[in-house]
Amino acid sequence: MASLEVFRDHFLNGLANGYLDLAWWQIIVVTLVLTHITIASVTIFLHRCQAHRALDLHPLPSHFFRFWLWLTTGMVTKEWAAIHRKHHAKCETADDPHSPQVLGIQTVLSRGAELYRAEAKNRETIEKYGHGTPDDWVERNVYSKYQWQGVGLMLIIDLFLFGAIGATVWAVQMLWIPITAAGIINGIGHYWGYRNYECEDASTNILPWGILIGGEELHNNHHTYATSAKLSNKWYEFDIGWGYIRALEMMGLAKVKKTPPKPVLADVRQACELTLQAVIANRYEVMSRYSKALRKTLDHELTHMRELAGRFSGAHTWLQKDESKLSSDEKARLQDLMDQSKAVRLMIEMRRELTALWGRSNVTKEQLIVQLQDWCQRAEASGMQALQDFSLRLRRYTLKPA
Repeated sequence: MASLEVFRDHFLNGLANGYLDLAWWQIIVVTLVLTHITIASVTIFLHRCQAHRALDLHPLPSHFFRFWLWLTTGMVTKEWAAIHRKHHAKCETADDPHSPQVLGIQTVLSRGAELYRAEAKNRETIEKYGHGTPDDWVERNVYSKYQWQGVGLMLIIDLFLFGAIGATVWAVQMLWIPITAAGIINGIGHYWGYRNYECEDASTNILPWGILIGGEELHNNHHTYATSAKLSNKWYEFDIGWGYIRALEMMGLAKVKKTPPKPVLADVRQACELTLQAVIANRYEVMSRYSKALRKTLDHELTHMRELAGRFSGAHTWLQKDESKLSSDEKARLQDLMDQSKAVRLMIEMRRELTALWGRSNVTKEQLIVQLQDWCQRAEASGMQALQDFSLRLRRYTLKPA
């Protein structure tokens, strides 16, 4: 009789507290670890490996990530990769599956997961953009066929390990990706934040340093260099997903295929010929530096036009934007600023010419070189220190180590 009572007590204790019998704070820590494994699986496997082919993974981590995502998200690799590729191909247009610029920030934040499920039912999207994803036996007969059975199995595991509170742990796991990825990254990452590069869409970096989103918060960097396995570009940015990739690479479990281009500068004395390919390859970094020179010019001008300082407050924010993305009010203020300052006018006009060079597909390489050399000559003859310094640096770009 006593043994039955002991068994009953152990059984009831197991139902209440779970096999691990953890304290409340330990359950919180374990939950954060579990959700972090999920976000790492999304950013390393689904995003950087499958959607963008920025790295190759050894079968061991690849299968682990697929299995873990089956347990914690129920997402199908082919569907996720297809929807994300379409997002890049149709970014900020009516065909973008989840653009807050089109659908509104409130819609993407509150209905991000719903938007994903709706697009996953679009077979044209899946077939057109889902090529090259896993199509083996386990994918066809387990992960894709029984996608929601995985999250059901996760619920059973959580209840067994943690007891009744395991249902809450499971709920947090299920909400983690819809909130962080479908909501925050797809929503805020195209609506609010800072931009290192003026790429063609509205992507932003949400935070310069983050762990909870696995490096995905550096969204502007990613949209600028979409096929890069590394998302951090500035010294103050931290991409924990890249840290994991480097660890896997050192263990022989991953191979990085592409990272953001790093500008290589020739010695000043050797920089007599422009290397067109090097300038074009680093065009986003080039234009980012030009924006800094433009801001310095504005600061210098406003110190000599103190009466206009209040009139052009906040100009730093919109002055570095691509002019096609300026509002009508910002365009009017830009024109007003150009009318008031010859230096700013020259910087803007020269920026327009430089930007136009990237889109000229109807001219030969030799013609582009001539046009770029002419641009540099006029910049150096302008008498403006900012333009002269920028042009001299532009001439130093090279594809080969100096």
